[in-house]
Amino acid sequence: MKVSVGQFNPGADVVENLATMRRLSVAAAQDGGKLVVFPEEAMFSVGRIKGDFSAAVDAHWTTFVQGLSMIASDVGIAVIAGGYESSGEARPYNTVVAVGDDGEILGTYRKLHLYDAFSYQESTRIKPSDRGVTIVEIGGFKVGIMTCYDIRFPELARTLAVSGVDLLCVSAAWFKGEHKIEHWETLLKARAIENTCWVAAAGTSSDHCIGHSAILDPMGIPTDFLNDEAEGVATADVTHRRIEEVREFLPVLLNRRFDSSSEVLPAG
Repeated sequence: MKVSVGQFNPGADVVENLATMRRLSVAAAQDGGKLVVFPEEAMFSVGRIKGDFSAAVDAHWTTFVQGLSMIASDVGIAVIAGGYESSGEARPYNTVVAVGDDGEILGTYRKLHLYDAFSYQESTRIKPSDRGVTIVEIGGFKVGIMTCYDIRFPELARTLAVSGVDLLCVSAAWFKGEHKIEHWETLLKARAIENTCWVAAAGTSSDHCIGHSAILDPMGIPTDFLNDEAEGVATADVTHRRIEEVREFLPVLLNRRFDSSSEVLPAG
């Protein structure tokens, strides 16, 4: 299955962001992509919302989800993208939505690890997930969903891997800063290598984020990638055969001696 990552700079207008994702989804489909992964904050960027953030979430979450569904069904490509979902409280969830190529919602993932690091406090405005990990099936592949800061927590990726995931999809808005590109690239490689699975990571390309979207094979080798382009698509052929090849000579999941457990929720 060909998988794409779409990189762009979300603004405050949900409709405009959806139009950009539609354009990039068409480009991904033209490359043969059957799944396209978009960044965290693809719905809109928190820093660009004027006025009450929670009110903006309440007003636009349904529009965002319905827009993703229309893109997927119109273009004929599965879509994964990050937005903000009302929690019924002052702080919404940071939520990634997975949509099948028929427009049906396959599942949602609420960010578990909030970015309270490097002098930033995401938890002041976002509520942490009240659920476990999320796995969906797309094109015969089990897909695990992660969001940005989650990749600094290897136990999350390992939980997904031992639950049978073939592909880790990461939606991110990875802040710029000293060594931050090196951290991003190292962590993506590590999550692929230690779990011998594919990784598809989409990054925001705003003034304060690095971009650097990439698709890595189970040996951590980037098979296609972007740098700091304002907008673009990278596509790679993700195969079960490559997973089997790597796990034949690098059976780390079989060799492990410590268990990792977390609740795996039904998609939804």
